[in-house]
Amino acid sequence: MEFGHDFAAFIIRWLHVLSGVMWIGLLWYFNFVQIPTMPKIPDEQKPAIGKHIAPEALFWFRWGAMATVIFGLLLAWMNGYLVEGLTLGAGGGVQGHTMIGFGMWFGLIMWFNVWFVIWPNQKVALGIVEAEADEKPKAARKAMLFSRTNTMLSIPMLYAMVAAQSLYRIS
Repeated sequence: MEFGHDFAAFIIRWLHVLSGVMWIGLLWYFNFVQIPTMPKIPDEQKPAIGKHIAPEALFWFRWGAMATVIFGLLLAWMNGYLVEGLTLGAGGGVQGHTMIGFGMWFGLIMWFNVWFVIWPNQKVALGIVEAEADEKPKAARKAMLFSRTNTMLSIPMLYAMVAAQSLYRIS
């Protein structure tokens, strides 16, 4: 086996998928398990989640997002469709470039939400940074709404990524 471009692209794709599973898995855990379950947890047990589980999960969540985006952009560059994807195939690209571009843009929007909306607001809500008591519920709600937005965006994002590879067979 030769360790050339194809093998390197395979490794980067594998890392992209692996980190994406971590990111989207945690996103869905938060939205389908943790958020709906929190009201059912006795008040005396909630600090364990806010002080131990949530900060750790959010660490892996945001770095999973970062790794997914970095490996995805690197893969697109290695395979020669970075510009075509980001421009949604506007330069006369093939349909696969448009499809992968939609997936890329949904992923970039979601990444932005994680790093610049969800995480800063979660730090306030969880008491990781100093804030007035009345700011915490507002920050928690904003983080939750953007997390729900990312959950909804993850569905067409995953569809576009899989369709680009399966229906249009881009590299």
